[in-house]
Amino acid sequence: MEITETVSDALRREFRITVGMSDLDAKLTSRLEGMKGQVQLKGFRPGKVPVAHLRKAYGKSMMGEIVQEAVAESSQKAVEDRSLRPAMSPQIQMVSAVEGVIEGREDLVFTMGVDLMPDFKLAEPSAISLTRPVAEVSDEDVQDSLKRLAAQQRTFEPKGDDAAAQEGDQLVIDFTGKLDGIPFEGGTAENAELVIGSGSFIPGFEEQLKGSKAGDAKLVAVTFPNDYPSANLAGKFADFDVRVKEVRRGVEAEVDESLATKLGLDSLDKLRDAARSQLANEFGRATRAHLKRALLDALDTSHSFDLPSGMVEAEFRQIWAQVEQDIKAGNLADEDKTKSEDELRAEFRKIAERRVRLGLVLSEFGRLNNVQVTQDELNRAVVAQARQYPGQEQRIFEIYRNNPDAVAQLRAPIFEDKVVDFLVGQVKISDHQVSRVDLFKDPDDLASILKAS
Repeated sequence: MEITETVSDALRREFRITVGMSDLDAKLTSRLEGMKGQVQLKGFRPGKVPVAHLRKAYGKSMMGEIVQEAVAESSQKAVEDRSLRPAMSPQIQMVSAVEGVIEGREDLVFTMGVDLMPDFKLAEPSAISLTRPVAEVSDEDVQDSLKRLAAQQRTFEPKGDDAAAQEGDQLVIDFTGKLDGIPFEGGTAENAELVIGSGSFIPGFEEQLKGSKAGDAKLVAVTFPNDYPSANLAGKFADFDVRVKEVRRGVEAEVDESLATKLGLDSLDKLRDAARSQLANEFGRATRAHLKRALLDALDTSHSFDLPSGMVEAEFRQIWAQVEQDIKAGNLADEDKTKSEDELRAEFRKIAERRVRLGLVLSEFGRLNNVQVTQDELNRAVVAQARQYPGQEQRIFEIYRNNPDAVAQLRAPIFEDKVVDFLVGQVKISDHQVSRVDLFKDPDDLASILKAS
């Protein structure tokens, strides 16, 4: 094995690594020798299969595994021999042709680039002062919540043959959707129930059915959103032949004992208690979100150090890919629509730098304070992901079982939250009472309110 350092910058190392054909072949021969006593092939006695025969049968697939292991082991050796602290996984680029290496015709040659953790001094958490916005659940909040629950439990009754559909009414309809006059898959339904104003159908569909009566036939013309999940329909113009079969009016449920019973509770008082508890949890999550944002802002302004360029570039590419999708779909924020591409790139690169800087700071706080993500926490996260896909749970479990990168994506936010919780216990916090409305405002708007008070 030959490891040559080709780039040595403060936060970046690059290497050219060569593993000779003879070394790879020796590992292959050793493995094949170990297989002899385990493999049973027709025409050979147990343990007597020639290595040459095993090489012909299994050599190529086994050499593929050996090459992967050689890349991992030699990369790790390059890092460990120099006592480097990688800030992210190394970037591997093959130089030799993989097929030639696997067939034993070439040495394994590849380059490895690794971004390094910068040296920086962590801010002292006890020197950070934060304001935590808190709001109490009022009786009025509870009553509003109960009214929303009652609205969700409303039923519908026939409105009459001559009654015209209005906002909030439910229609029973049959429809057939067509692209260029041809029905498309998934565009037909019978006895579909549609509440006008619910926003559950394609934008513009419900509005064109206002004023409809039972027995009416309508031609509804709509354009599918650019971000519609079905790619063959996204952005397409379509006609729907709609027949209105019935118009129904909503019958609101009363906030009473029967509502509590319908929701599986013994009494209205218990329903009120449950609503209050749920609201308290919602308020608590909002409070924590604002506190976390304030903490991250404080950590960002408290640290200034050079960032690994590779990490910043990778983060920026991920952000910019989403920006390009938003531009294409017309979903760019209003304040960004008038900016040039250069202006947008500069702004989002600053966001990428902030994310990288905070990621490194939180990682260092976690490392120095032995913050760990347990296997039980990961298991619970996987289960939570699987529950989002009813009927496909086993497939989701398999994805995480066989994909370390997917597990790493779950671990990262858990680790971040645990470090944030640790730091919240170290910083100085003063509670500030705010209204429910203010608590759920945009963090920047709420921050302005807290500063002014």
